[in-house]
Amino acid sequence: MAHYAFLNENNIVTEVITGIDETELIEGLAPEVWYGNFRGQVCKRTSYNANIRKNYAGIGYTYDSVRDAFIPPKCHNEATLNEDTCDWDCTNTEHNPLEIPE
Repeated sequence: MAHYAFLNENNIVTEVITGIDETELIEGLAPEVWYGNFRGQVCKRTSYNANIRKNYAGIGYTYDSVRDAFIPPKCHNEATLNEDTCDWDCTNTEHNPLEIPE
């Protein structure tokens, strides 16, 4: 069992599904390719324990193809991206992790 994220035209995650194991093929294709073709969207595998692509993808996350990483929405304007974790470093004491910035 593996998890897959579907991306819109701006590389924003629109949905995450549970699918077949990444080592299995569907009609001779890797799952990312088959699921992507089936949906007509780019599909990328994601991992609960962040073994690949830095973070587990969530709806609203951005897929960065240069870093091959899922990056969560920015929490505050002053937050800076940690290049090692692809997560946001923020010193804002009023930080609310459930609030999605506009």
